[in-house]
Amino acid sequence: MSKTRQVVVIGGGPAGIAAASAAAESGARVTMIDEGPAPGGQIWRPAVHSHPPLAAQRWIVRLNATQADVLRSTSVVDIERRNDRFVVVAESSGNGREVVADAIVLATGARERFLPFPGWTLPNVVGVGGAQALAKNGVSFRGKRIVIAGSGPLLLPVAAYLARGGAKVLAVAEQAPLANVARFAASLWRRPRTLAQAIGLRSAFARTRFSTGTWVAGARGDSTVKEVTLTDGRSTRTLACDVLCAAFGLVPNTELARLLACDVVGGAVRTDDAQMTTIAAVYCCGEPTGIGGVDLALVEGEIAGFAAAGVGPSEHLAARRAVHRREAASLERAFALRPELLSLAGAETIVCRCEDVRWGAIDQRWSARQAKLYTRLGMGACQGRVCGAALECLLGWPADSVRVPTQPARSRTLIGVSLANHQPNEQGAS
Repeated sequence: MSKTRQVVVIGGGPAGIAAASAAAESGARVTMIDEGPAPGGQIWRPAVHSHPPLAAQRWIVRLNATQADVLRSTSVVDIERRNDRFVVVAESSGNGREVVADAIVLATGARERFLPFPGWTLPNVVGVGGAQALAKNGVSFRGKRIVIAGSGPLLLPVAAYLARGGAKVLAVAEQAPLANVARFAASLWRRPRTLAQAIGLRSAFARTRFSTGTWVAGARGDSTVKEVTLTDGRSTRTLACDVLCAAFGLVPNTELARLLACDVVGGAVRTDDAQMTTIAAVYCCGEPTGIGGVDLALVEGEIAGFAAAGVGPSEHLAARRAVHRREAASLERAFALRPELLSLAGAETIVCRCEDVRWGAIDQRWSARQAKLYTRLGMGACQGRVCGAALECLLGWPADSVRVPTQPARSRTLIGVSLANHQPNEQGAS
């Protein structure tokens, strides 16, 4: 009689939900660990006093119909290999616990990429997705003058959401050139539903200027941002504003994959046809394998969940994945970062805001490790999650090594892990 496989899915966004559902439906004992208060991740985060989108609701209903155990508001701080199994160390409300698994599915999502420019650390300068998250959590932007500058399809839904909430969206600036954006928009005829959504979002802020080939050159203010300067490389314009939303695409969260020694190529986790990484029984799906959007995350999640539970590949899912990966490649080409963004920072521009390291304090001939030793770059609270991604773009420095804990944790959680190394726990959870 075969033993029931224990699968741990880390991350509760679309990819994680799909993986947990598929694995549980295949007979595996599944534990899904997520930092959020409810499944959905950043993309499906519901607004206060509202429900998740219909697409999210269907998947959450599917997940709830399984026997999967969902650990909410829980952070993974370490993963260890003990013999032929994994021990996932997690913490919730200051309390540590361990979950033993035969297979791991990493569905850790992505975060926003910030590139330094003069004034980017001023109060009320926030990420594009960060502004949407704040609004969904109840922060009011009603009556606020807002400028949105960055890159990618996220600009449209955020501008629409803020405008519908009563904000005065003054300008939306997309750094990609008009030809790229137009070519991408023209390709949407193959996806009429996506095209209709884009048109609907644009209509929500129809009176606001949407500029292509335009990016933020700097922001000024004292106790908060007061004005922002936008440029197209030939001319500039300055707008008085209360909030600046600025970020340049997304960066895959690969910390746990790198902790497990999985191969990461070009900032994304390398996987095979079954979504397995270069480490046996460790699978990865969604944005950590490359930024691709919700549809790709869902199909990759299903493939990873089935594989982690021991179910063979599906030709139907593989075909859908191929289609969505082509679309993701088209998206990446259309919104590739322009070189001008890499020279915005001046000598006094802060690069590492945790440790207050300025661009002029960095010798570009250094390695990332030298910069860390000489300036404490990347040694602050975010552990290089912000400045590391920026400097990878600016200087080509690869991501630094990952250390335990991967998230802030209480010492008693880590002490418990140390003691457990001498008394292996095979009961699933403690």
